[in-house]
Amino acid sequence: MDIDADQPLAGPSRPVAGPSTHLSSADSGALGAPAPERPLANTHFYSVEYPGFVQPASAPLAIERLGGQQAIDTAFRRATGRDRVESLLELRLRPGNPYAHPVSGEVVPTSNIVLKVVRRKRRRKDGFVDDGAIGEYTVQAVGVIPKTARFRSMADFQYQPEMSDPVAQLRSSMDTMDVDGILRYHIPPEKEDYTVSEANPAAMDIDPQLLGVDDVPAGAVRTRSNLRLFPPPLFSRQGIPQNYNYKANTASVETIVVDDDTGEEKKRLINRMRWKGFGPISVSYAEKTVPDKPSATVEEQRDQADKKILGRLEELFQERPIWTRAAIFNQFQPLQVRDIINSKYLLPLVSYVFEDGPWRDTYVRLGYDPRQDPEARFYQRLYFRNLNHPIVRPSVVTRRQEQRNESAQARFSGMDERRSHIFDGETVTSETAAFQLCDITDPMLKEMIEAEDEDSLRDTCNERDGWYTTHALERIKTILRHKFFALLEGHIATREECERLLVPQEGTDKLPSRYRPKLKFGKHNMAKGALRPEDAAAQRLMTAIEQQRKTFPSR
Repeated sequence: MDIDADQPLAGPSRPVAGPSTHLSSADSGALGAPAPERPLANTHFYSVEYPGFVQPASAPLAIERLGGQQAIDTAFRRATGRDRVESLLELRLRPGNPYAHPVSGEVVPTSNIVLKVVRRKRRRKDGFVDDGAIGEYTVQAVGVIPKTARFRSMADFQYQPEMSDPVAQLRSSMDTMDVDGILRYHIPPEKEDYTVSEANPAAMDIDPQLLGVDDVPAGAVRTRSNLRLFPPPLFSRQGIPQNYNYKANTASVETIVVDDDTGEEKKRLINRMRWKGFGPISVSYAEKTVPDKPSATVEEQRDQADKKILGRLEELFQERPIWTRAAIFNQFQPLQVRDIINSKYLLPLVSYVFEDGPWRDTYVRLGYDPRQDPEARFYQRLYFRNLNHPIVRPSVVTRRQEQRNESAQARFSGMDERRSHIFDGETVTSETAAFQLCDITDPMLKEMIEAEDEDSLRDTCNERDGWYTTHALERIKTILRHKFFALLEGHIATREECERLLVPQEGTDKLPSRYRPKLKFGKHNMAKGALRPEDAAAQRLMTAIEQQRKTFPSR
């Protein structure tokens, strides 16, 4: 099939006046002379080497099998430069069947010429054609073919599933947008009838070796496969077969399971390398009880745990019931920390975690409920992020280099790098603040944390502020935030600076009162470490007042 680039594929090629060459038997003596140069026509044709017999009347059907005129135009248009990979035509010999594997054709560059050859036969006087005479030929170059679509790959094996299967009916309903058919679909129970016997002589025989027998006697009932192997939604365009070299999965082991309904024993292949969920038990603040023992999957790993590390973890959680990840890791040597991280079940054997609330993302001793113990206020966690620091996940190389630099800086300055969870108001180890109140040793903050007056503590635990009142916890957050960011900027905040934040107006001894909306019951959906809108507004107001005082000190 030749395609005029300026005309639709199914349409006739328009006549083009181009150069022509006239040959006849009388010119045989001049065949040895050099051929004259003649210009080619500027008309471009696209050619499709259709793997089948195409008659003029069946050309529209061939175009339909190739995906239609638009698909052909798109393939030839993309057959240049980077998009050449996408310049593929798919010939579907069974159109409308989504399970039929198409034959792939590739558009390749060519340098062919389209010739229009006309042969004039000599006729005898009685009107019959003289087959012995050569006759006259007229050859006309009407254009060039810069691209050709070729089908060089073989047609793949075709698989037609059973259309009465629920999955096949669901696919048909989705193709036709039959909502009722989609809603009728349900996952059928697994019957394990992977082979079906039938008396149909046309049924395909299965190799006796696959059935575990030496031979099938003549006249026996034929057995066909019933595995319900549906073809994939997309087919590979790899035309060359590959040696797959089938091997058994080394991670699969054969086990015997018992059916709960029938009591029948069956063999199953179980992946022994599957993910077993060794994470700690996670509870929300709204749950009434806390776990007092690890999950069954984690408990099974107790015999494989490092007894020395596990014993040390149990001692630490007896000394202190709640730890942050950084705080607990700082109690071990680097090699032991690596073992805790790689084993994944050491921490879940002794602790659980809260999803939200004042002790969010901390490890809590199994059986200990901080919501019932007022002394647990010292283990509450404060977390805030440096908004000026871009939250971009660094590469592994950058992260390792930063860790080496921090370790070298710690050794050079004489600072113990295992104190990164402690805030003393004079040193800072990271740009993200996540401290438990018991790990804050700054004198001013420690006084506020250990206060026990009625303005500082609650009678019952609160989901957001824990055992502290909102007023007391906000004062602690304000001072901690100011001291932390002051260290990031390179200076130590003085007590006078912090007192001015707490007493922005003369004659007052507490933060200015402002409206605080009542929190709804349940878990809030704020971003991790983000301030509430009223807190952010108050902080911006305090910053503006402080800048105004520096600009106009006489006011």
